[in-house]
Amino acid sequence: MSKYGNRKTTLDGLTFDSRREATRWAELQLLQKAGEIRELQRQVPFVLIPAQRDELTGKLLEREARYIADFTYRDNHTHKLIVEDAKGMKTELYRLKKKLMLYRHGIQIREV
Repeated sequence: MSKYGNRKTTLDGLTFDSRREATRWAELQLLQKAGEIRELQRQVPFVLIPAQRDELTGKLLEREARYIADFTYRDNHTHKLIVEDAKGMKTELYRLKKKLMLYRHGIQIREV
């Protein structure tokens, strides 16, 4: 069990960080089969801050900062990219990454 009480859950051979995430994956798969959504993916990375390198040597100073979305898909009615996070506990780090997603990519994370 994690420090937030989540239990890893396996569904169709895939491992999820929580039961909530696995349940949402199953729901989204049904929506895709019904033609409501398309391009369903899980664990999609978004770069929030690129890696920082020394200008002279090229040495890596700081790795890139990323947000990894639980799910992304396109809504077949609006054609918009939807980014979802199966969220239980909203940490300060998550809140910051959510703001950076909106600022850098113009994407509001949908919390489920």
